[in-house]
Order: sequence, then C-alpha cells, then structure tokens
Amino acid sequence: MTNVSHLRWKLEVPELQEEALCGWLEGSGSSAFYREADPPKTCYVYFSPGTLPPEPAGLKAFPGVRLLKAETFGDEDWLAKSREGFGAFEVGKRFHVRPLWDATPGPADRIDLVVNPGLAFGTGGHETTRLCMELLEELSLEENLKGPLLDIGAGTGILSLAAFLLGGRRLTAFDIDPDCGPAMDELIELNSHLLKGARPYESFVGTLDHPRVAGPYAGLLANILLETIQELLPRMAEVSAPGGWLVASGILAERTDEALVSLASHGFRPLKVLKEGEWIAILAERDPS
Repeated sequence: MTNVSHLRWKLEVPELQEEALCGWLEGSGSSAFYREADPPKTCYVYFSPGTLPPEPAGLKAFPGVRLLKAETFGDEDWLAKSREGFGAFEVGKRFHVRPLWDATPGPADRIDLVVNPGLAFGTGGHETTRLCMELLEELSLEENLKGPLLDIGAGTGILSLAAFLLGGRRLTAFDIDPDCGPAMDELIELNSHLLKGARPYESFVGTLDHPRVAGPYAGLLANILLETIQELLPRMAEVSAPGGWLVASGILAERTDEALVSLASHGFRPLKVLKEGEWIAILAERDPS
C-alpha cells in the first residue's frame, strides 16, 4: 500500500472569524474543517493528497487566527486523525451525543444520539445546534411539537431527529446542499436503536419555495445564518400558522438586536433568547391574527 501524505493544520480560531475562515479555506482546497466541542475548542483543517495548501501567511487576514501546528500523515492514519478531538458530550437535559465509532451508550436517563462528524453541518457540537436542541426540549414540555414542523437548512437533520425523539410528529427537513440528502438518511440509520423502524421526518434537497413545502406549519426550525434568515422571513411568515413558533439560530450574539427587529418586523414576536459563547438562538411566535 502506498503511503500517501495528507496534511492537517491545527488552528486557534476566534468564533467570530470561523465563518469567514471556513469560506477562505474551502476556496483554497481544504477537504474538511471542524472545531472541538470542548475547551479550548481547537480547530482542525485537512488537505487531501495532491492539494497545494494556501500559504499560512494568508491566515493573517483573519484577526486572532493562529496556526498552532501543521503535520502530515499517511492513509493508514486518516481514520484515527479524523476522529481525534470528537468525543461524546451532553446537550441540554435530555440528550447524549456520541460519534459513530464510540460504542458506549450514554446515561440511561438521556437520549443516546449517534452522529457521523464531517458529513454535513449538524453534529450537535456547535453552540447553535445545542441551543436549538435546548429550546426544543422546552417546547416539548408544553406539547408544542405535534406538528406539522419544518426544518429549514437541516444539514444532517439532527434538529428534526431531536424534535421527533422529544415527541414531535409530521416533520419535514430540507437543505439546498446535495450532500445533506445522504447525510439525513444516514442519521436515521445511525439512530435505528432509538427509532425502532419509525421514519422521523421526510426530507428533500431544495429551497423554501419547493412544492413539498406545504404549510401552514405549527413550528419552524432555522439554524442558518442571520442573512439567510432575513432573506427567507417573508416566505417563513407565509408558511407559518398563526400562533406558530420559530426557533432561529446561527446568529452571532453581537447581532441580537438586529435579529429581534427583523423577526418582529415580519410578524414573529420574540419570546426567549438563549446564549452560549458568541452565539444565540431565539424562540419567537407568529402573530396569531
């Protein structure tokens, strides 16, 4: 077997720089990027064999980003390297999340979710995903997950799966990224131990204007960028039932006021804001009239 060299960068990345840095790295040929869930939340970026990585000096364009280490490794080390830094963790009061290579179930009093890190956004490790799951827990206590529910920009579908496991029904999840179709299907397979043959959500690849979006929906999930939320708010208002709820995240805490004003101006009354690190999630209610 030929020992082909992969390259991995270990980075210190302020959360405010993560989005811009990821865009630059992707445009520079990186094959994967992830942030550790536990402090100090180190970031790792991978470059496949034959890919010419960007000059590290380019990182200076992103304040606070530092290259801590660059290392090469062979094919036989790829799986082990990709698994470093992603271990099991707990979310909210109800969930335990573990990667597929960890066969140890979580505590008996928690829902044991299995994820495949790296396929698409949505492993539960990012603050915005965790915040959304915590709000879903609160909604479940008031039996507000009966549906129909729509997960906008679902990634792996982890929020739809969490909603189903908390009692949600009639869920639809979609994303514009073609890679998310297989990722959503795989997430269901990985959690067959919880589903016992049930299909938690219907899914498709497309946009909010897709024919399969057939409101009115009792609840909307939107863990996407604020700019995208703002762009989609008129359509969200169209497909939301009067009095329906919206969980919106992917929003930097420094833009809280802007997000609240945007939601209110489209008929979504903010009810609660949760914050973790530099990120927030907002629970809002559609104007009942």
